[in-house]
Amino acid sequence: MRTFFPSESCKETHLKSINPQSWLQVERGKLAKFSSESASSIESLIKVPEPPILPFFKPVDYVQVLAKIHEELESCSPQERSNLHLLQFQVFKGLGEVKLMRRSLRSAWSKASTVYEKLVFGAWLKYEKQDEELISDLLSTCGKCAKEFGAIDIAAEMPAYKKLSSHGVVTTNGDPCPRSVSFRIGDEKIVCDRQKISSLSAPFHTMLNGCFTESVCEEIDLSENNISPLAMRVINEFSSTGLLNEMSPDLLLEILVFANKFCCESLKDACDRKLASLISCRQDALELLECALEENSPVLAASCLQVFLRELPGSLNDSQVVELLSNTTKQQRSIMIGPASFSLYCLLSEASMNLDPRSDESVCFLRTLIDSAETSQQKMVAYHRLGCVKFLRKDLDEAEQLFEAAFNLGHTYSVVGLARLGQIRGHKRWAHEKLSSVISSSTPLGWMYQESSLYCEGQKRWDDLEKANELDPTLTYPYMYRAASLMRKQNAQAALSEINRILGFKMALECLELRFCFYLALEDYQLAICDIQAILTLCPDYRVFEGRVAALQLRTLLREHVENWTEADCWLQLYDRWSSVDDIGSLSVIYQMLESDAAKGVLYFRQSLLLLRLNCPDAAMGSLQLARQHASSEHERLVYEGWILYDTGHCEEGLHKAEESISIKRSFEAFFLKAYALADSSLDASCSSTVISLLEDALRCPSDRLRKGQALNNLGSVYVDCGKLDAAADCYINALKIRHTRAHQGLARVHFLRNDKVAAYDEMTKLIEKAKNNASAYEKRSEYCDRDRTKADLEMVTRLDPLRVYPYRYRAAVLMDNHKEKEAIEELSRAIAFKADLHLLHLRAAFHEHIGDVMGALRDCRAALSVDPNHQEMLELHSRVNSQEP
Repeated sequence: MRTFFPSESCKETHLKSINPQSWLQVERGKLAKFSSESASSIESLIKVPEPPILPFFKPVDYVQVLAKIHEELESCSPQERSNLHLLQFQVFKGLGEVKLMRRSLRSAWSKASTVYEKLVFGAWLKYEKQDEELISDLLSTCGKCAKEFGAIDIAAEMPAYKKLSSHGVVTTNGDPCPRSVSFRIGDEKIVCDRQKISSLSAPFHTMLNGCFTESVCEEIDLSENNISPLAMRVINEFSSTGLLNEMSPDLLLEILVFANKFCCESLKDACDRKLASLISCRQDALELLECALEENSPVLAASCLQVFLRELPGSLNDSQVVELLSNTTKQQRSIMIGPASFSLYCLLSEASMNLDPRSDESVCFLRTLIDSAETSQQKMVAYHRLGCVKFLRKDLDEAEQLFEAAFNLGHTYSVVGLARLGQIRGHKRWAHEKLSSVISSSTPLGWMYQESSLYCEGQKRWDDLEKANELDPTLTYPYMYRAASLMRKQNAQAALSEINRILGFKMALECLELRFCFYLALEDYQLAICDIQAILTLCPDYRVFEGRVAALQLRTLLREHVENWTEADCWLQLYDRWSSVDDIGSLSVIYQMLESDAAKGVLYFRQSLLLLRLNCPDAAMGSLQLARQHASSEHERLVYEGWILYDTGHCEEGLHKAEESISIKRSFEAFFLKAYALADSSLDASCSSTVISLLEDALRCPSDRLRKGQALNNLGSVYVDCGKLDAAADCYINALKIRHTRAHQGLARVHFLRNDKVAAYDEMTKLIEKAKNNASAYEKRSEYCDRDRTKADLEMVTRLDPLRVYPYRYRAAVLMDNHKEKEAIEELSRAIAFKADLHLLHLRAAFHEHIGDVMGALRDCRAALSVDPNHQEMLELHSRVNSQEP
């Protein structure tokens, strides 16, 4: 979703101006040089597209919305809970909180009150975890089943039809009706028990026992009722036994249509369930769904739908599936998905937009989403999403109507769509005034100033972008715009410093691409190829310049103009970068090494460690899976499987894999994994000796210095926890001897525990000087100095990585100690505005309670419990504050 909705106006300008051939040309082994005459080429390289219009629910005060959801969840009926958790999911999606999004989906699934909700949310969770089939397979090898979102037995979940009353024997004109009746169909006659057939439905009862002539007839002609003799015999048998035996789907469909025509509800229900049990593939579901909707067969319809949903997103590439799901009436949706229509089309529209946001399918699903919306929040989500899609398709008038509808319902973020449309139509001043009105009438947010900056020039634009990052430092566009502006002014050093600010804490591919362009313009091909290789690590199919050029193609061209490294050179480069905590540089070296004959399993494993440090967990898991795939031996494969299980929360199973690997061969990585998993899974202090023994075993096994340094560092931490400071110091010093730079932090802790804060401070200073990414080092050093230097270090942390929450909490606590309550709350609020963090919300709730603002405290408690419903301290504070509510 990173480049989901690029600005159309910017895109057109960019694509017209860029001429890749002017600088991609490779002639006689040289790239085209950038001279003063090629300014237009440089200009095209550093164009920055406008920020995308995000198709998300983005309330101005997300804390208030989350608090309201939590409050409603406390008192609502069971039928409302899943929809509330879905709204919670939408809020977290707008905040980019992937883990919280999935937890909300899981809550929606676990709190589902109908089989329809279980079906939709179970399929949605499966869709979100579509790359995790391997984990289920690995768990099964440990004797643990992980099919938590398996297919539902819909027939078992839906209550069977129960006959409310039975019809007694009726006489006509005082004479009892004949006991049997024969139904003629063509040349065949089927003899049936009159009363058993009449008990199938009210129409049959009236026909056979009422005032109609058939009530005294011993033979009735059914030849014109589209029923075969074979089907009639089955119906006769069902009237006696209440059971349907095995038969072909065609025969069941024939009986289903007949049962529906004559209102034979028990027979219809039996056919419905029997047909549902015969679905084994998508083709079966395609053939049966249309009939299920026509004949009002909910079990069959839901069972067909389940097949399509469990195959997402692949099933949306089937035009027949899309046709069936995108052209349903309200009544048909009621048959197929009951009251969960909005949830279903939320899922379908999201899956479709992820495939192609401009597609007709996305439009159809979103129109149905609007039709299914009931609450104002649901309508906001639906209108805004379809507005984004219509904007992409250049259906500008309809996009405007949709953005306007969402905005009028209270979705302030939709003003972005309205402003862009105004700009396209030449009403730039109107767009700026619209944003100014929003800023002045609500709590200002970073995205508001970012958007406002697009409609002004010069210093005013620069000021708006500075304000945008002051309010939300995670927005990438302001950094990119400022960096590009500086580059155009030929201030390359300042441009690189600006783009490095965001790359220091956020691995944004568009920012890496821009820095790559800077290096390309500066003809620093070694650094350019470093960035393009990091990009390709994260996204192998990435295309630069609005998708015009494959990143892989650029890398191939650049390779001709940089020094070729041998395998030994690569290891030395990796060692240098790893030691200086240059994670992006390390990623690039490993990418290059993967082209050689080096052991790929080990390299992919190292890659996964770096990606975890860069906060790219999905990419890290992909690398771990590649490590497993390329393992050179069974014992190595078991180690990678152990890490896969450990990183997905299955610690005991990861431990089991480590032990299995050790039983085959004693290796550094197997012992290291076992020590790591054991330390995490056991709260028993006595296990420390076992962990120490395992790490010592690991160090006795062959490995490179990068990994041995990590093992020594971990061993030192265990010794510190056990109070063995001398042993810990030895470990850290030995780690530093082999350039494991992070060991400075452990050694600083030892100095501090020996009451030598000066030595601890100096040790952390060494780490700061050596590490390229050093925000965490500044944060740790702040613990070893006086208040003034602590404040300075934590200000530096916030500049380097504004996502780290400790500095905000510390500064707020100091302000509170100085009785500056308002300033303390403001300090926390500025971080909460862009980061939904439990600890920030908890502290602000406590501050609100302290100053007697019960409603403010209650709001923050409820929002915090939306982030973590089981946090004990938060639950206690909520209970205490709740008892004070007026």
